[in-house]
Amino acid sequence: MRSLTMHLKILIAVLVALGISITAYQIFALGIPVTEDAMEDLWNIDAKVEFVANAKDPVKVQMFVPPLNRDYVSLNESFISNNYGVSVNRLDGNRKVTWSARRAKGTQTLYYRLVLTKREGEKSKVKGPIFRDSIAVEGPEKIAAEALLAPIRQHSADVETFISEAIKRTNNLNDDNVKLLLAGDTSTAHKAKIIELVLSIGHVPVERVHTLRLEANQPQTPELWLRSFNGNDWLYFNPETGEQGLPADRLLWWIGDENLITVDGGKKATVTFSLDNSRMNALRLAKLTDESTDSNFLGYSLYNLPLQTQQTFMIMVMIPIGVLVILILRNLIGLQTLGTFTPVLVALAFRETQLGFGIALFTIITALGLSLRSYLEHLKLQMLPRLSVVLTFVVVLIAAISLFSHKLGLERGLSVALFPMVILTMTIERLSITWEERGATHALKVAVGTLFAASLAHLIMSVPELVYFVFTFPAILLILVGFMLAMGRYRGYRLTELVRFKAFLKADQ
Repeated sequence: MRSLTMHLKILIAVLVALGISITAYQIFALGIPVTEDAMEDLWNIDAKVEFVANAKDPVKVQMFVPPLNRDYVSLNESFISNNYGVSVNRLDGNRKVTWSARRAKGTQTLYYRLVLTKREGEKSKVKGPIFRDSIAVEGPEKIAAEALLAPIRQHSADVETFISEAIKRTNNLNDDNVKLLLAGDTSTAHKAKIIELVLSIGHVPVERVHTLRLEANQPQTPELWLRSFNGNDWLYFNPETGEQGLPADRLLWWIGDENLITVDGGKKATVTFSLDNSRMNALRLAKLTDESTDSNFLGYSLYNLPLQTQQTFMIMVMIPIGVLVILILRNLIGLQTLGTFTPVLVALAFRETQLGFGIALFTIITALGLSLRSYLEHLKLQMLPRLSVVLTFVVVLIAAISLFSHKLGLERGLSVALFPMVILTMTIERLSITWEERGATHALKVAVGTLFAASLAHLIMSVPELVYFVFTFPAILLILVGFMLAMGRYRGYRLTELVRFKAFLKADQ
């Protein structure tokens, strides 16, 4: 007996752990929204390229475009041009688009359009350099860089603080060493070059990254940041302040020292960015993201089924929820019903009739059926013929109610035909047997209990947020099974028994 109890506990623990793990993986790793009405940001970015082409030269325009390899995922990317060939290549972590044409004349306009969203969930592992050789520098510049490096080493404890301290000291324009190295050029790009020089003497690698601020309806230009790899992840730094951490609204556009755009066979090239923000249903966005990547996490979910089948399964996955409600009402509260599944099936029928109308129809049909069953009992019929008569009566009664409802303009009454006739017949039969064996009071109590349990189960099974959650995360049903198994060993008092045995408590006092 002890080994059986341990076996049951292990089984419950495994089911609950498995259900929680799968659901947590879907939410946190795959980024599936917990609620159906959750919304996510969608960004539309346009890069307008303008230049003047040389009349007799072939034209080749190269521009960096976002690598989109970690934090963001592209939903749509297009290259708009007239009579230009287009190719996209990857090199050293960057992506570069090339527009080419044999001949072009006058002002030319090209467009790069990108629709993207934030990538949620599991991040892929990244790699980067953790050591670099010193940049060759001679004379006073070398002495100034080494003099600047000494206090940086003294006031830092690791790579993060080392780089932050180097940036802060390089931005101190009152320092004579800084003045010598900057040589009057205080632009952000030149400061970044000096920071890279100083860090290279300490063998700390750093890269320049150019980002775009995701802000709608505002003119944007790429911003320069610095980053360094600490062995596990990239650390980003503001080259002006030394502040660590790339803001969440920054999109990495390209890495390195090269210009955003280069034009062969043309001049006066400019790139103008325009951004627009919209919001989309998170689940629909997750589907689009799934189609745009290789993850295919929705390929093995219920959302991959045909639409009509999905609607059927939305009802089916809620049946265990209804069963759990009945189980709690019976085993913990002590409510008396006609079994466990009859109230659940009646609750399913309420989906079409709606609750109020369904209760009225159920009461009428059951009451008339019990009257017929009582009459047939006097005829001393066997069970099978008796059930056949009751079933036929139920069909006739349903047809009559539907007909009169239609004549009276109560179209809701037509849905009574969706009540399972066999269920109604067996309900009438079981209630009549209970009436004979336990009396009319007990039969009425069971009937009311069944109707109450079915109504409560229907209300809970119809909650849209719960339907979405269970359908989207069906592993939650494993947790329910674990709970049902645990209740299978419950032998304690029910709440209604506290009322039944209240007299004993008074007697003891």
